[in-house]
Amino acid sequence: MLRVRKSAVGWAVALALTATGLAPVSPAAARPQPGPAIDWRPCPRDATAECGTLSLPVDWRRPGGERFDLALARRTATDPSARTGVLVFGPGGPGDSGVDRVVTGSSRFSAELRRRFDIVSFDPRGTGRSHPVVCSTDLLARQPQLLADQAQFDATLAGNALLRADCRARTGPLYDHVDTTSAARDLDAVRAALGERQLTFHGSSYGTLLGQRYAELFPHRVRAMVLEAAMDHSLGIRAFLDTQAVTAEGAFDEFVDWCARSTGCVLKGRDIRELWAELHGRAAGGTLTDPDRPAVALTPFELSRLAHKKLYETHWWPELAGWIARMDPATTPKTASSADDRSTGDAVAPYPFAVFCQDWSLPVRDYREYAGHLRRMARLAPDLRYPPAVFAPVTCLGTPAPVANPQHRLRVRTDVPLLLAATVHDPASGYNWATNVARQLGGHGVLLTYQGWGHGSYTTSPCVGGAVDRYLTSLVVPRPGASCPAIEPPS
Repeated sequence: MLRVRKSAVGWAVALALTATGLAPVSPAAARPQPGPAIDWRPCPRDATAECGTLSLPVDWRRPGGERFDLALARRTATDPSARTGVLVFGPGGPGDSGVDRVVTGSSRFSAELRRRFDIVSFDPRGTGRSHPVVCSTDLLARQPQLLADQAQFDATLAGNALLRADCRARTGPLYDHVDTTSAARDLDAVRAALGERQLTFHGSSYGTLLGQRYAELFPHRVRAMVLEAAMDHSLGIRAFLDTQAVTAEGAFDEFVDWCARSTGCVLKGRDIRELWAELHGRAAGGTLTDPDRPAVALTPFELSRLAHKKLYETHWWPELAGWIARMDPATTPKTASSADDRSTGDAVAPYPFAVFCQDWSLPVRDYREYAGHLRRMARLAPDLRYPPAVFAPVTCLGTPAPVANPQHRLRVRTDVPLLLAATVHDPASGYNWATNVARQLGGHGVLLTYQGWGHGSYTTSPCVGGAVDRYLTSLVVPRPGASCPAIEPPS
């Protein structure tokens, strides 16, 4: 874990214009300005990348107070003579590592982007190598996935209070300042430290929340901003849960339809919905085990969660079909145990979800209100039943109000339109979110639609990839209503 110390002061292929309907906008000036230096050194895991840290305030309202070190990584432009500037990537999660993305996963960015830009990313505050929030694994393991009655509701309220106190004691002052508004101010400090007058940014999934907040706080410092698989941070608890239920169920519907037409699906010809309902019944009865972990019982929530995760990328769909097939109801488990029965002693573990609870206010008064949410979501998602979003109100139950970065409608007034790259059948960041964000942005955003599947589209669709690259390098945005055709999932 990185130190906290005192200081005195403080998401391709190039396309013809007709393929995506591109129209240019005027570029903004981009002369660098001085900022605090980052001491770049070869990364321990791969010396061809550079790693460094940037000292930042724990609390941006007290810049002269406690500080922490933000961990960054960089790969410089492969063609210095064609260099446009720096492209900063905002990782998802919360909890994904931008440092790892640059060091071991830079192929996520096209050769053209790597040629033209220094690629830089970081581990957001409270995650990864940037002074992570750490908590007792015992207390983390006690958090239930779902609540069964008022007694468990009350016990979870008390348990979450203990967990918050434990995390705060183990993490230090940063624990109370891991919200995305604080991270957006970190991002602007990174921009300045890189010598960039304006920010060129690509945020993915939860990283789009960072981009949106930055664009609100520093609109005239945005040169170009891509929001891939965008979060909608304007939703209250009911809309948040309902949109996630519809999104998850829609993705499962697409998987079932693919299986009916694909020679690569081992369940082709089977009634998948009937089989899935039988699996849910066994999970509810405690007799369903994970074929990948035969000693572990699958709860209904865990069954839905694992299936949902395998919907993220279409090349995982054959694996999902095989996983379901290996849980055929005719197979009766001999023994099963819950993974939550483990004793963890005084061990600690990182807890990046603490970020979410400082970004979202999802209050639930009592078990009756909570059960109402579950019943409504079950009607909206009769197959998947428990989208992962249902875990959020339980995890954040009892979080003191107001949260540091509460939901609100976007107020963005950038000089250049933001580019929203959205997938119609995204299983996590629903297309319903993207269209709502686009409405909030108005003339300050353009929506590019990928008509296919999966969480994200830049690396999935050459059409999307080309449009994103053109925007980032030349500030050319798609015309309103532009879309890219679906690429059929593998057989």
